Amino acid sequence: MEAVPPTVEPHPRAAAMFGRVLSDSAAGPDADDEIRSRILDAARDQFSAIGVRHSTMDDVARRAGVARITVYRRFPTRDALVEQVTLREYRQYFDQFLVDIRKAKTVEDRVVLGFVSSLRAIRGNPIVQGLLTAEPDLLAHTMVGDDGGLVAVVRRFVANQLRREQDAGQVAATVDVDLVAEMMVRISASFLTTPSEIVDIDDEQQLADIARRFLVPMLAV
Repeated sequence: MEAVPPTVEPHPRAAAMFGRVLSDSAAGPDADDEIRSRILDAARDQFSAIGVRHSTMDDVARRAGVARITVYRRFPTRDALVEQVTLREYRQYFDQFLVDIRKAKTVEDRVVLGFVSSLRAIRGNPIVQGLLTAEPDLLAHTMVGDDGGLVAVVRRFVANQLRREQDAGQVAATVDVDLVAEMMVRISASFLTTPSEIVDIDDEQQLADIARRFLVPMLAV
């Protein structure tokens, strides 16, 4: 068996996958057949338990209770399986994010809810938790180590949300929404990838206070 190289390689498809999720706004629920859904669920559990790097197609097949060839019929390679699991996680995250911010009545509240919601959703994701425990370097590389591609995609998503607020007169016309979105995304990413001795990112009230003190004022230039 070929040895796994010790170095951490960037995930070149990460930004592209985020782009697919964010641009596919008209897409409905996945048309998964029962076996495919079971395989994806098993892969999610497997990756959450021991990480992507140390998981095999055989591991996933055993968890799903199907033959190895059944997994390969639906996902020709492990990379294809990883990509589909990741896409499904991204879709669920962004769907919940949009639901959460719709609950807010003001742009300030939407910024706070969006910040708290994004950190809560990612922190609560078992795959992310598995990576934080077993492969923190891989998580950091996936989020910020692809020459900024992933950050750029999420920044465009946030900027588009802020631009809608600006068009509706909720954000000052002088605000550079692209720059504000960049700062918001990088702040969120830094909390996720670099532990803080001051901020408890599992304390939603503290996160809300931070958002009101430091993120909301960026909209009033």
